Amino acid sequence: MSKGNELKPRIGFFGRRNVGKSTMINFLTGQQIAIVSDTAGTTTDPVRKSMEIGGIGPVVLVDTAGIDDEGELGALRVEKSMAALAEVDLALLLYTEGCYGEPEKRVERWCIGHGTPMLKVKTKAEPIDKDALIAQIKEALPESAYRGRSLLGDIIFQGDTVVLVTPIDSSAPEGRMILPQVQVLRDLMDIHAQAFFCQPEELPSTLAALKKAPKLVVTDSQAFQRVNALTPDEVPLTSFSVVLARQKGLFSDYLAGTKKIGELKDGDRVLLLESCTHNVTCEDIGRVKLPAALKKVTGKELVCEVIGGQSPLPKDLSPYALVIQCGGCVITAQQVKARLLPALEAGVPVSNYGLALAWCNGIFERATKIFPQ
Repeated sequence: MSKGNELKPRIGFFGRRNVGKSTMINFLTGQQIAIVSDTAGTTTDPVRKSMEIGGIGPVVLVDTAGIDDEGELGALRVEKSMAALAEVDLALLLYTEGCYGEPEKRVERWCIGHGTPMLKVKTKAEPIDKDALIAQIKEALPESAYRGRSLLGDIIFQGDTVVLVTPIDSSAPEGRMILPQVQVLRDLMDIHAQAFFCQPEELPSTLAALKKAPKLVVTDSQAFQRVNALTPDEVPLTSFSVVLARQKGLFSDYLAGTKKIGELKDGDRVLLLESCTHNVTCEDIGRVKLPAALKKVTGKELVCEVIGGQSPLPKDLSPYALVIQCGGCVITAQQVKARLLPALEAGVPVSNYGLALAWCNGIFERATKIFPQ
């Protein structure tokens, strides 16, 4: 499946100031795309550059500030560099001869604890063999980072019919489809299945026009209730968000965490995580519809907070009763995992927008039944 720019695998370069991170990026790309200087601390914030690696395809190289920076401002730069670890699929840790101490060990501990592959590269010693280094990168980079598994390929097969219900309301982008819908459509095309599109009110006529019942109906989560009522019981039903949640991993955690909605109490704090930045409307799922649905189904006064884009999470997540992640259509599985691990480590259950909306609409079991558990 083709990927958007955000879904390119990310390779991060970490190390002390002046260890040669920017030089290494220029060396690998064969271009002067990163500023290089003998002055320590030239790179102050994570900088992202794209390149092509044979056998892998396009990747994003992430250049970071020194992990040994000093002072009040330096400490903020170090934290930004450490935060960048959460977005990469492979970390290159650069060091020099006789200089591998606590800063490097901090990066190493993070990678081990979060399951992020790490490659140690000694700089400023013997000349580095570019081909050999690229070969090491290709070997260390998880294949899942650049060759995602099919969204529906284990349950939908060539010739199967799938109906995609795509509401057009004020939250729909002008003149185009949202990314999860496009991704599911492309997946079905790769499978050579037949896809039919309609809006919720058109579903009955679409189903009637088909010679036989579809193998699956996939809907936008916000139309779950309407589409559930219009879809015959014998036809499996799920949502775009649930499909993406399964591909991005942590699906078993989502399934367990979603059931915690029934245990929420008055005053509980719920954190909603959106991975993209978009225009907020009166029909926004994360800021309007989902909080309202949670309060309605629980009958409790909940405190719902939203963090958008890649803004940092609170350092202490233990006060939250539940964390709910969006579908994650614009980020990699590694980024989703890294974003949710702090919550799981704090003992906070996690869910997903689509699964939470399915629960609120009383169709959680139906929305997940078709997927192998």
